[in-house]
Amino acid sequence: MTDRNTISDLFIIGGGINGCGIARDAAGRGLSVTLAEQGDLGGATSSASTKLFHGGLRYLEYFEFRLVREALQERETLLRAMPHISWPMRFVLPWQAGMRFDAQTPAARLLGRVMPWARGRRPAWMIRLGLFLYDHLGGRKILPGTATLDLSRAPEGAPLADGFARGFEYSDCWVDDARLVVLNARDAQARGARILPRTRVISARRAGDLWQVETEDSETGPRETHMARALVNAAGPWAGTVLQDRLGVQTPDRVRLVRGSHIVTRRLFDHDKAYILQGPDGRVVFALPYENDFTLIGTTDAEQADPDQPPRCSLAERRYLLEFVNRYLRQPVSDDDVVWSFAGLRPLYDDGAASASAATRDYVLRLDADGAPLLSVFGGKITTYRRLAQSALARLAPHFPGAGGDWTAGVPLPGGDFPVDGQAALAADLYTRYPFLSAAWADRLVRTYGTEAADLLGRARSAADLGRDFGATLTEAELRWLMRREYARTADDVLWRRTKLGLRLSRSQAMALDAWMTAQGAGAPVQHVAGQVAI
Repeated sequence: MTDRNTISDLFIIGGGINGCGIARDAAGRGLSVTLAEQGDLGGATSSASTKLFHGGLRYLEYFEFRLVREALQERETLLRAMPHISWPMRFVLPWQAGMRFDAQTPAARLLGRVMPWARGRRPAWMIRLGLFLYDHLGGRKILPGTATLDLSRAPEGAPLADGFARGFEYSDCWVDDARLVVLNARDAQARGARILPRTRVISARRAGDLWQVETEDSETGPRETHMARALVNAAGPWAGTVLQDRLGVQTPDRVRLVRGSHIVTRRLFDHDKAYILQGPDGRVVFALPYENDFTLIGTTDAEQADPDQPPRCSLAERRYLLEFVNRYLRQPVSDDDVVWSFAGLRPLYDDGAASASAATRDYVLRLDADGAPLLSVFGGKITTYRRLAQSALARLAPHFPGAGGDWTAGVPLPGGDFPVDGQAALAADLYTRYPFLSAAWADRLVRTYGTEAADLLGRARSAADLGRDFGATLTEAELRWLMRREYARTADDVLWRRTKLGLRLSRSQAMALDAWMTAQGAGAPVQHVAGQVAI
């Protein structure tokens, strides 16, 4: 066991988006920070989202106006800070007369009282009113507003079945969720934070006016003792387990674990817009353009009690998603079209809602200041992670009077120091500077690393200068970058979180990658590989 003499201001348990966001914010205020994550950074909930910065259009039906307003305001703030891993996306909402609300939403109940003849239905005027609010609640400046579509003529109507003649189009943003986590961790480290992936917290206890935290390397076993002035529990699905089993703290607050599953198919549409589809049960499912050649479909809401049980997209959930989208599509999709599936546990704050769909997506912060402060994070959504971090630091501010103020709004993440609309120009410049790249390769590097793509390529004058080619433009130079700078240790880290090249590498290529990483002193067996698709 190793004892460190230094005392951190904050010790953060959990390396998902909330933990890494808090670490970055705190380090930028001048606080000393240590963060421990039991697995890979973003390896659980934060890499299994629907990949959106969005206000949550459906949350308007629950009258969660503050949450929607905050999320809408954040879309453009975040977009400016990370234009390489986030970009605007237009969403098409097909409409027909028979559409219905989830009967349990406050909006549905209100409409049923005021207009009993329309009970449960989603009239077009109400959708348009909701989209008007969505356009104006957040002070939109960059993203275009809502438009009405004639789906009988517009190209967005071509993939749809007969009966969808009218639709609405609005804006939200796409984001690479797993890279968002890693870039926050990298920026936190650059500002002085100590980031410890694959480090499990064994126990933590108050020792006078400090926290004493025991950790263990999840892979090799060495233990370490850390001292900190405050403890942040940002363990996501494990937040309740950490409180009760590791800290011995009893609290009435509970986490409600909801599994969200997604499937990925071959590309279903000949355009770059997304669809938001409404089912007869009142739920919505997204069909999103994904990694150029694919379509991402999700998500479900299924209760799951045990955070230690790895979430999997069940056959029933896969069938549900396929049947859901097939109500809309002219050419149905089947199991044969699915190339990958993934699932994550959303750690929602348990507000006692009757169903998983109705449970709040808002975050709750609980500060226990009876001795050395303990801040626990419950719930939240990826769009509001920066605001959550700001709020967490505001709660802790009385204990750190010398800390700096809010600073993260508008400050780019690594590689994001270029204009919101500058991605194409940056890729073209990279293609010019490195003529051995293909246009698709240059575009992928920019959408992954932004302005740091040139740093990764360095002085290379040919593809051979980048070392071994593992397939789908993944080279030894890129792997070394990911291992040295982005905490990648396994083939899964690379293929499914730092990149999504697992969709393009064959099984033999993935196994070769795994063997190479193991030989470098990292690596673990690759877990899942989809079919190969040429880039």
